[in-house]
Amino acid sequence: MNRRRELIEQYKEIKIEAGVYCIRNTQNGKCFVGSTPNLKSLSGKQFSLNAGSDLNRKLQQEWKEYGEDAFEIEVLELLKKEDSPYFDAKDALKKLEQSWLERLQPFGDKGYN
Repeated sequence: MNRRRELIEQYKEIKIEAGVYCIRNTQNGKCFVGSTPNLKSLSGKQFSLNAGSDLNRKLQQEWKEYGEDAFEIEVLELLKKEDSPYFDAKDALKKLEQSWLERLQPFGDKGYN
């Protein structure tokens, strides 16, 4: 029972980081820009692509066509959280993602957004 309690305490101490990420096709340079409140969940995005169940059809199609090895996933920027009681992490993350979308322009022939 002590081991269980110890594992629960360790889990509580894990720092959850939010941020913006990019999935880049190294074969043709296209990319997908997204955000998540928990960057540790990126393995779930990779899992859905490998399972063929990702909602982004263009990305899913090329993932299947080129294979997992043709893609790299990188974190573009971490969300800097503020200690203010008025800080809205969800809104701040959306704005951060929007700034990266404007910067990289992953639309049409240049990306999957």
